[in-house]
Amino acid sequence: MNKFWKFSTISNKNDNDNESTENVLFLNGVIAEESWYSDDITPKMFRDELDKYSGDLTVFINSPGGDCFAASEIYTALKEHKGKITVKIDGIAASAASVIAMAGDMVEMSPTAMIMIHNPSMLLYGEASELEQGIDFLNEVKESIMNAYQLKTGLSRSKLSHLMDAETWFNARSAHDMGFCDRVLYTEDSEAEKSENMVFDKTTMVTNTIAAMRKKLKPIAPKKTGADIAQFETRLNLLK
Repeated sequence: MNKFWKFSTISNKNDNDNESTENVLFLNGVIAEESWYSDDITPKMFRDELDKYSGDLTVFINSPGGDCFAASEIYTALKEHKGKITVKIDGIAASAASVIAMAGDMVEMSPTAMIMIHNPSMLLYGEASELEQGIDFLNEVKESIMNAYQLKTGLSRSKLSHLMDAETWFNARSAHDMGFCDRVLYTEDSEAEKSENMVFDKTTMVTNTIAAMRKKLKPIAPKKTGADIAQFETRLNLLK
C-alpha cells in the first residue's frame, strides 16, 4: 500500500537524560492521489491508525495538496483527536494541505516553508445547466474551505475570499502576520511578542523621559505687572 501518511512514535531525551515518547504523523506528497477511495486505503483506515496514538500528536506537513474531501476527513479526524495537535510545516502546505494545517492547536512553520491557498477546481463538461450546477457546487466547496481558515485566522470571509481568488502564497512570516501560523520555528520569540515588547519599550521610554524632565524643571515665579509702589512714593515726595 502506498499511503500518503505515516504514523510514528519517537523517543526523546531531555536535559536530565529522562526519556519521553512523541507521537508523530507525517503527511508527505499528494493527498489522496487515487488511493484514498480505493479498497486498500480509506478514510476509516486513517482514523483507525490515528486512534492507536492517544494523547498529544505532532503533525509534519509537506504536501502540494490534493483531494479537498480527503483533506476534510483528515482535518476533522485531527480536530476530534483527544490531545493537543501541533502542526509543523517543514516544506509546503498548499491547497488542500493548508486546510489540514488549520486543524493544529499550534501551527508552526519552518522559516523556509510556504503555505498556499486558492479556489477549488474540478473538470466540468455537459450542458449549460450542468455547468451552472458545477459552479454552484464549487462555490459551496469554497465556503466550506473558508470555514477552516476563518476558525484559525479570525480573518473576515471577504478577506479570505480575495486571498483565495488571487491564489496567495505565504512565507512563514507573512503566514504568521495573517494568522495562518502561530510561531516561526527556530526563532526566540514570535513577531507578535516582539511587537508587543517594542510598544511597551517605547511607552516606557516616553513616560520615563517626561518624568525626568518634570524633576529638572524649576517653578517659574509669576511675572510682576505694573510699577513698584516704592516708585510712586518717591515721585509723590518730589511733588511736596
